[in-house]
Amino acid sequence: MQTTSIIEARHVNKDFESDKGNELKVLDDMSLTLNEGEVVAILGRSGAGKSTFLRILAGLIPASSGSVTYRGQELTGPNPGVALVFQTFALMPWLTVEANVELGLQARGVPRDERKKLALAAIDSIGLDGFETAYPKELSGGMRQRVGIARALVLKPDALFMDEPFSALDVLTAENLRQEVLKVWSAENDSIKSILMVTHNIEEAVQMADRVIVLGSHPGRVIADVPIHLDRPRDKQADEFQSTVDYLYSILTGRSNQEDARRKLQSKVRDKEAVKNSVREEDLGARVLPDATPGGLAGLADVVADHPDGIDMADLAATLSFEIDDLFPLIDAGLLLGIFDADNGHVRLTKLGRDWQQADILQAKEMFSSMILEHVPLVRVIDRALKNSDSKTLHGSLILDLLRAHHSDKEAVQQFETAIGWGRYGELFDYDADDDRLTLDPENTTPVPNQEGDAQA
Repeated sequence: MQTTSIIEARHVNKDFESDKGNELKVLDDMSLTLNEGEVVAILGRSGAGKSTFLRILAGLIPASSGSVTYRGQELTGPNPGVALVFQTFALMPWLTVEANVELGLQARGVPRDERKKLALAAIDSIGLDGFETAYPKELSGGMRQRVGIARALVLKPDALFMDEPFSALDVLTAENLRQEVLKVWSAENDSIKSILMVTHNIEEAVQMADRVIVLGSHPGRVIADVPIHLDRPRDKQADEFQSTVDYLYSILTGRSNQEDARRKLQSKVRDKEAVKNSVREEDLGARVLPDATPGGLAGLADVVADHPDGIDMADLAATLSFEIDDLFPLIDAGLLLGIFDADNGHVRLTKLGRDWQQADILQAKEMFSSMILEHVPLVRVIDRALKNSDSKTLHGSLILDLLRAHHSDKEAVQQFETAIGWGRYGELFDYDADDDRLTLDPENTTPVPNQEGDAQA
């Protein structure tokens, strides 16, 4: 099938002058063709020149040499077929949602009534109906980025450019917005012909793109152009998805592609085996962990300690200027761990809770680790699985997948994050979100508990 190109870059180089007056080469001989009907991701590490290249393609900064054309015409200024979505939202704080979305149309001289009609349609398409008169400060990060996306969509560009659009958002909001963008692109592909996005997130690139351009660093240069042959919607847990992620990772790190992919797949197989041998179904199906942090729990214990005979929850909420509903997760966490007891809404510290509240920081951490290992099945699962793993590391996604089999996605993520926070505070294990790796703390040398003898939550 014949494809129609929208944007072509040929042998683009970009040099900047350093503070010392030396020339610094940022891009080296970069070539790329963006065709109609495709989503392309530019993947690379920090410093690879991804954003610089995107801005050259958008005509916002000139190349030092080489050429960029839009539908066959060489660029001499801003690219007329492109609209941009930025990482930092770039909204005007003094303008409403509707006025922010209308900005590009206003710059093009579109009449006011037509601007309003187009802006409201774009706002509705990205799920912000009802927030037209709100100001950016009233919106969450995810909603602000939706405004940025609507502002780009309303221009009906040939190509939607996105520069790390989800990196400033929390995991769940980012995931939701990725799906929304793909839905809008699919529904609007009569006007938006293609998407070009910059990312450093390999899974994000595989999830969204039809083609991934991998850049090397210092200077930035194309080292691979990888087609993604996966049907949408894409299952992140599918072997083919994970194999593609592994393959791109091996290219990005400069390792032998096949050998690195093979080793990573073997690692995941070993991880799954370690988790499988460490899990009881009742542990994962236990009650949902309260969404509370150790710091919040310690702070609440300090307040309750000022009332030796205990305090009513209503009075406690008033003392802290909390809504009483906001106290429930902390109270539930304290009850679960044996720090508090409660009778008809009257809360007091237990002896364990008072000992913990009075302990120094090292003693408090040791006590907390004992409490969560005794009372929190999910923490025991992670602890046991890490100790059963030869490398003492695991992919966090394995634990999340097991939780999703027993709980909603939101509950699974919240429980995972809570268990990670508690385990870190208790110095049982650590978690690297960028690599999705759980790692056993070197000081955690307690024996693996026997499954039959585990305490029940």
